Amino acid sequence: MDFILPVIVALVAAALAGWLGYRLGYDRKQPELDELTRQAEREAETIIAQAQTQAKQLEVDAKEKAVLSRDEVEIEVKNRRQELIAEERRLQEGRDRLDSRQEKLDRRRQEMENRARNLDKRESKIESLVAEQESELARIAELSREEARRLILAETEQNARQDMARILREAEMETKSLADKRAREIIITSMQRIGTDLVADMVVSTVELPSDDMKGRIIGRSGRNIRAIEQATGVDLVVDDTPEAVIISSFDPVRREVARVALSKLVADGRIHPARIEKVVDDARAEIEQIVQEAGEEAVYEAGVRGIHPELVKLLGQLKFRTSYGQNQWKHSIEASHLAALLAAELGADVEVSKKGALLHDIGKAVTHEVEGPHALIGAEIAKRCGVSKAVVNAIASHHHEVEQESIEAVIVELADAISGARPGARRETLDSYIKRIKSLEEIANQFDGVDEAYAIQAGREIRIIVRPDDVDDLGTIQLSRDISRKVEEGLEYPGQIKVTVVRETRAVDYAK
Repeated sequence: MDFILPVIVALVAAALAGWLGYRLGYDRKQPELDELTRQAEREAETIIAQAQTQAKQLEVDAKEKAVLSRDEVEIEVKNRRQELIAEERRLQEGRDRLDSRQEKLDRRRQEMENRARNLDKRESKIESLVAEQESELARIAELSREEARRLILAETEQNARQDMARILREAEMETKSLADKRAREIIITSMQRIGTDLVADMVVSTVELPSDDMKGRIIGRSGRNIRAIEQATGVDLVVDDTPEAVIISSFDPVRREVARVALSKLVADGRIHPARIEKVVDDARAEIEQIVQEAGEEAVYEAGVRGIHPELVKLLGQLKFRTSYGQNQWKHSIEASHLAALLAAELGADVEVSKKGALLHDIGKAVTHEVEGPHALIGAEIAKRCGVSKAVVNAIASHHHEVEQESIEAVIVELADAISGARPGARRETLDSYIKRIKSLEEIANQFDGVDEAYAIQAGREIRIIVRPDDVDDLGTIQLSRDISRKVEEGLEYPGQIKVTVVRETRAVDYAK
């Protein structure tokens, strides 16, 4: 041990000191010898104490070193353990990646096998097609030149017909997308420009006279009576060669009715002069205003609509004297309102919005002689000014597609208007001519090859054709609808337009027993 060496040194030093004392003169004085001996002993004790202290210190240092060495070893062991754990984790991840790659390889191998099987099937199919082509070529080789020519022409014609139908369809779609808005503007402008010639027979009324002598009294001296009537009523009186009748002409149906009532009263009374004319016209105007008010209230009551502005009620009443294609617009509005309510109830739409929109959809016609523009937009603007809801305003404005329809109620109003105007007998068309037009439509459609059945529906506004799928392909239906449309245009006279719908359908039916 490290502490033994200092002890041995101390002992040796004490022995040497004693021996030297003995040699220097044991025979000297005994006190000096004892003193030296004590000094030697003290030095020896001091050396021994120092040696023991050093030994203890060395022992403490040795223990501390042992503890430090043990901590270092434990830290190193812990670090090595963590490194081993991390290495094991990396090895596990590597195994997982290898397993994933193996699964991918297995899937790729399966896909390759499936592709190989599909290629084998395609190869066999190609071989069968090649065999068919070879047999077809062999058959063609036996054909004469004329037969081969006819065969090639037929195939070329079929391909050309399909290409033509496809091009026609693309051109038609492009034309519709670009020309729809412009076409509406052109049609509306044309209707406004030539409206006078078309409706001339609808803007006149006739007042019967007891005799032709009454014409002179109506004209008056220097024409003062007829001028007074025209100035008071705002209409034109036509006193021509028509026996015992005077014609009243005006685009305003209310003014025309006021003039008719006033002139009838003047003729019945026999007293015709400017002062009398003015009073009778005022009375007739008050009478017609009362009729208009009552008619508007009756329309609102019949339709079951609440909260209608008084101005709109008055306009509804004015429709009592307005006709379209011979159909009274007041009755048409009430009928359309009932139809819209029924449709809305069946479809789960808003019944109130639908029937109010249908009742008011033609109010613009009451003022079209005063305001320029389509009656739908005019009516929508009036309704908006009278506080009608946005949904009803849109239904009025869009029932002829001047604006986009924003709700199902707007579509219902359009349908109600079409149904009321298109039903047999609603407009000026006899039942015989209606039935004749329906039959003519179906006969024209049945003349074409491939047509199985043809039905005229929606009061002759649409013809629906069902074709045999083996005789007419999908592209052929486009050409067939176009051909039938042209034939209808050439062979029939009809108001508005007729929709031609071609239906091609293949069905397979079987029964489980």
